[in-house]
Amino acid sequence: MNSLDWTVLIAYFGVMVAIGLWSHKRVDNVSDFFTAGGKMPWWLSGISHHMSGYSAVMFTGYAGIAYTYGVTSFVTWSLPIAIGIFIGAKLFAPRLNRLRSRLHVASPLEYLKNRYNLPTQQALAWSGVLLKIVDVGAKWAAIATLLSVFTGISLNEGILITGVITGVYCTIGGLWADALTELGQFVIQLFAGLAMLFAVMNELDGFATLWTVWDEPALDGHAEPTAGPYTVTFLLAFLFIKTFEYNGGMWNQAQRYMATKNAREATRSARLSAILWFVWPLVLFFPMWVAPLLVDAKKPDASDSYALMTEQLLPHGLLGLVIVGFFSHTMAMCSSDANAIAAVFTRDIAPVLSKKARSWSERMGLIAARWSTIAFLALSMAIATQVNSPTFKDIITVVIKWVAGLMGPIAIPFMLGMLRTFRRSGPTAALTSWAAGLAAFFVVNYEFDGSQRTDVALQYQVSIPLAISLVLYVVIGFLKPENTPEREALIERINTDGEPYGDDGGDGLAGGAAAVPSPTPAPVTESRVRRTPEHDEG
Repeated sequence: MNSLDWTVLIAYFGVMVAIGLWSHKRVDNVSDFFTAGGKMPWWLSGISHHMSGYSAVMFTGYAGIAYTYGVTSFVTWSLPIAIGIFIGAKLFAPRLNRLRSRLHVASPLEYLKNRYNLPTQQALAWSGVLLKIVDVGAKWAAIATLLSVFTGISLNEGILITGVITGVYCTIGGLWADALTELGQFVIQLFAGLAMLFAVMNELDGFATLWTVWDEPALDGHAEPTAGPYTVTFLLAFLFIKTFEYNGGMWNQAQRYMATKNAREATRSARLSAILWFVWPLVLFFPMWVAPLLVDAKKPDASDSYALMTEQLLPHGLLGLVIVGFFSHTMAMCSSDANAIAAVFTRDIAPVLSKKARSWSERMGLIAARWSTIAFLALSMAIATQVNSPTFKDIITVVIKWVAGLMGPIAIPFMLGMLRTFRRSGPTAALTSWAAGLAAFFVVNYEFDGSQRTDVALQYQVSIPLAISLVLYVVIGFLKPENTPEREALIERINTDGEPYGDDGGDGLAGGAAAVPSPTPAPVTESRVRRTPEHDEG
């Protein structure tokens, strides 16, 4: 990097902070901070949903997979995500929106206390928060790894720089700042990704590279849809996992649907995100697929291949723009995760820990939200310094194995609890499936002495926990039904629009603004519900 690249990078950081300061004016209460007051346009929600779904791990861990195996990096990663989000556009997106518009909650997990009970809500909240600290720590480590390649600064210095900048804008501006910076980051990544694609094609055979390059001996096997540990079984397992994860199992994704005006706009948001997931990764991945023709990776997992290629091919200025693109993805995901975790902590966990939290004023709730965001970022940055330790092994292990393997048991009760089909599954089914899924993850991944297991294939390591959770959740709900009139009424409100709340997006408030209750809302009773299945959008 030279002075021009540094200028581009510093200017980017400055714009992100400026957006945060501008967004600060739009945040008056907890609803604005966590769900944009239900006023976010569907197209902004869709772009934000897409951008907050992946990070610089794309340019490190997945770049290594693309360098080694080729097209399978797309087929077994972004393609199943696109399909999963498209499935969830009607199945989950409208129901997640109704959590805000009909139940008036600010946290995705707030409804769980009435859907199941308080212990279930707390179990999912605490385990999800701890998992996200590790997950975001891996994202910080990924971007710091890239930064060290370009600038030579240490891993810890890179983590500190990116974490502090992200903390400033997302703490000040809340979800509005996240979404608006993600829009800017999408535009930047559009130019950066295309610049890299054109640079690679210019270095090889021009536009014809897209179809002639596959005959090169160095790319032998790179056109195969599945390869190595990323088998057809892994693909199917990943599709199953990502359908839950990217439709709300990752709470930051749920917030994007909650932030739109109504259920219909949440569905449109999801469809836009699905299209972006199908198209845009192809642009980003192609240079990674042909990287063996251009660079020799120095790291065993080839996670440095993309960074080495950008240094070799791009002129200064454009190099700085691509580096900004790396930052944009990571900061988008980390800031959105920070906002989601702060929502869960202030709305779901803090009221249980402190009596004062149950009666916070709007001002105190907003202050708590911002401090919770800062605390989460600090903890995840601390974890990032240990991400390459023997416990976590490396960045891609954390992202693929830990997140995919542990997300399912946490997401199953949360996601399926919104559907009428699973109304019989109550607290026993939810807690048992959660606990058994977490236990299964450690059984298939680690020996009793804590060492990594090597006798279980990757696809089973990530899919068995979710499968066990799903089976137990369904079977226990059938054998020990715990549906009550109150729980059925709650599910009905999540599944229908219309009366008694009028034709205003289902929230009964002008402009779709969400009225957020105290952190301990009263249970919903059946007498308050008028069943209108003809309005069902889900």
